[in-house]
Amino acid sequence: MKTLLVLRHAKSSWDDPSLPDHDRPLNKRGKRDAPRMGSLLEEKRLVPDLVLCSTAARALATAREVIEACGYDGEVRLSRELYLASAETYAAFLRREPRQHERVLLVGHNPGLEELLHGLTGEEHHLSTAAVARLELPIKSWDAFILDRNARLVDLWRPKELSG
Repeated sequence: MKTLLVLRHAKSSWDDPSLPDHDRPLNKRGKRDAPRMGSLLEEKRLVPDLVLCSTAARALATAREVIEACGYDGEVRLSRELYLASAETYAAFLRREPRQHERVLLVGHNPGLEELLHGLTGEEHHLSTAAVARLELPIKSWDAFILDRNARLVDLWRPKELSG
């Protein structure tokens, strides 16, 4: 059994329209919500073994805030391939992960992350910015990761639904 934590990047800023989409930073709300989600992961004892993250500025900033708040001190693997990826691209990327990782945090973008959730569970769920979904996968190794609708959505947390 493997655990996949799917995290959509926190809210980004549109203050500078001259910035390319890939380079947009977090806005004030994003900077507030990302550490809250990291604290939640720490509180729920869901600190990952590995973090996979899009190279987009907003995704990387989200990952850094979450990592700091949850106390993660492992590897962060960045990939341009995860920037605005499709569900199948996310799945192919995860299939290449080493066996030893039990709990992986994937930081990326919609609509691909929502498509990934649907492909894994058969359920439709909205991932707001900074939302975290916890999935249990009936696989022993990441190379067996496929979009077969056999994963179980255990939890879905959205920042605005958290108290405090």
